[in-house]
Amino acid sequence: MPGARAAERPAFEAALAWYFVLVWGSGYLATKAGLHYAAPFTFLALRFAFGLAILAPLALAWRPRWPETPAEWGHVVVAGLLVHAANLGGSHYAQYLGMSAGVTALLLGAQPLVTAVIASRFLGERLHARHWTGVGLGLAGVALVVWHKVDVRAVTAGSLVAVSVSLAAITAGTLYQRAFCPRADLRAAALVQFAACGAVMAPLAWAVEGFAVRWAWGLAAAVAFLVIFASLLAVSALHLLMRRGHATRVTSLMYLTPLVAVALEWALYGVVPTSLTAAGIAVTCAGVALATRR
Repeated sequence: MPGARAAERPAFEAALAWYFVLVWGSGYLATKAGLHYAAPFTFLALRFAFGLAILAPLALAWRPRWPETPAEWGHVVVAGLLVHAANLGGSHYAQYLGMSAGVTALLLGAQPLVTAVIASRFLGERLHARHWTGVGLGLAGVALVVWHKVDVRAVTAGSLVAVSVSLAAITAGTLYQRAFCPRADLRAAALVQFAACGAVMAPLAWAVEGFAVRWAWGLAAAVAFLVIFASLLAVSALHLLMRRGHATRVTSLMYLTPLVAVALEWALYGVVPTSLTAAGIAVTCAGVALATRR
């Protein structure tokens, strides 16, 4: 019945949102573990290759709708290169060059603010004062959460360029896919995007890093988690939410991902959050509540 379907939609969207937050936050730790075994571009090339190995046989069974025109193929490829290759390559390489996790998280935490500016200016989204307040509070809360990990001495010009590329890519990629790929089958899009990103990342890994890998079960576990639960399921959840709601509300959920990382560090490694971190969690949650309120 229409009424029942309308009632189910908020619950489904909430489940998608929480899944995205939990997996995206866990991905920081999985990436940190994987980079012990391979340099950033090599690690990403392995990630895309594993994704292709999973998706190719599944596509035969799913029979998804493939892009129908050259323009649609091009839009799907561009969105994938931005969201997957440029975004992940930039953030991984920034940490590889010595930028601390705290600085990286703080700079990437500006994404919802950048998205809000673009969405209100170019996409016609009408944002109320509470939305802008929520976006600002969220960024302030993230700053408090990661403040104890911020080490500006490790920031170099190269790492700043890399993290700026990551910030621009994830912002542009999510908005680009929403604007130019609204009808794309996410299953077909994932396969096309993994193939495109692998074709770019593998030669880059070979030229820059020599494709050096220290094979271990820890590397396999990190790659499997990031491909299946993050790159496939979490990114699909993000795009579904973007199609169903406003860009600012959806991307504001990214403010919550550092909180997941803090909770996992506490549970797995005994890193107890400071009082400043606790205050940041409260501020971040308040900001997300304001920014995502309909």
